[in-house]
Amino acid sequence: MPTPDYALLLDPPAFPAERYAVLADRLAALMGTENDVLLIQAEAVLALEAAATSLARSGLKALNIVTSPYGAWFGGWLERGGATVRNLTASPAKPITLQEVERALDEGPDFDLLAIVHAESASGILNPLPTIAALARERGVVTLVDAVASIGGHAFEVDRLGVDIAVIGPQKALAGPAGISAISVSERAWALLSHRQAPENSMLSLMDQKKLWLDAGRGALPGTPAPLEFYALEAALDRIEAEGLTSANERHERAAAATRNAIRALGIPTWVEEAHASALVSTAILPDMVEAGAFLAAASRQQGADISGGVGPGAERLIRLNHTGRRANPHAVRANITALSSALKSLGHAADTDSALEAAEKTYSDTAANGA
Repeated sequence: MPTPDYALLLDPPAFPAERYAVLADRLAALMGTENDVLLIQAEAVLALEAAATSLARSGLKALNIVTSPYGAWFGGWLERGGATVRNLTASPAKPITLQEVERALDEGPDFDLLAIVHAESASGILNPLPTIAALARERGVVTLVDAVASIGGHAFEVDRLGVDIAVIGPQKALAGPAGISAISVSERAWALLSHRQAPENSMLSLMDQKKLWLDAGRGALPGTPAPLEFYALEAALDRIEAEGLTSANERHERAAAATRNAIRALGIPTWVEEAHASALVSTAILPDMVEAGAFLAAASRQQGADISGGVGPGAERLIRLNHTGRRANPHAVRANITALSSALKSLGHAADTDSALEAAEKTYSDTAANGA
């Protein structure tokens, strides 16, 4: 295969200004919302920091749910801006429970904001967002959701859930570019964002975005847009719209089920029960006799595999098998399972590769037989 000529990516034509609003509307449709959608010219971590920085002020009371390092960062950004933050931390690398959230809301103080990550790629868990969002809505609390690892892999409809601020990035299940993200903002959220301590003339200012783009008629984006990122986002949306969001979600669910059935066939325990597991990555617990670094080195030598270690406290003995985006397909699932089995055997752990692959194939054939 010839080496690509990356010089062709230099000096690209400008992305047409009249298509920015169209992109925002397409993202809104994907998110299931009629709220305003902002286009952020950066990876989604900056979008999350911008939301926290724009919200934070003295007097703001936030319940910040921490189920990974990303949630901890968000609480830190809020505190940096003077907000009073209660960090509700789940058991290490585990999802939060509705009962824990309800108890925290009851204990108070009366919170203005609840922040939560939906799907966690760090540990492969899925927080119970629908019930938590409903609880927050009943209490009149504004909700902010990190849905970067949700959109395109899990059902996520902003308006149906009643989410006030949702942050997404196309680089995961949508298989798009990493250098751009989006934020949906409800009227209730704009009211909370409009305060005297809000940042101005800053990449972290959502009010600047409102003034310079939304209020200006959604023409040219402020700053100097990066055209390659927008062309790539447009192509990713073309692909996901042609497939259909429901179909994409189901494709991720099939890849997750096939992967976990194969893992269990190898005699390796998966990390969380299915109801609390993300469809984007599957996490399993390494056998005690297997050293994590040696395992990851052995797995990385297998062609086509995408296996990594867990991230954050409690995830030190976890391995993550990635079936996100375009990897949510039988070929990638087989490559991961083959690599997992081969690495285990190379380190002295018994593993029946054929049985594991048969379990994965049976999952796909069963879902096909059921009309999926």
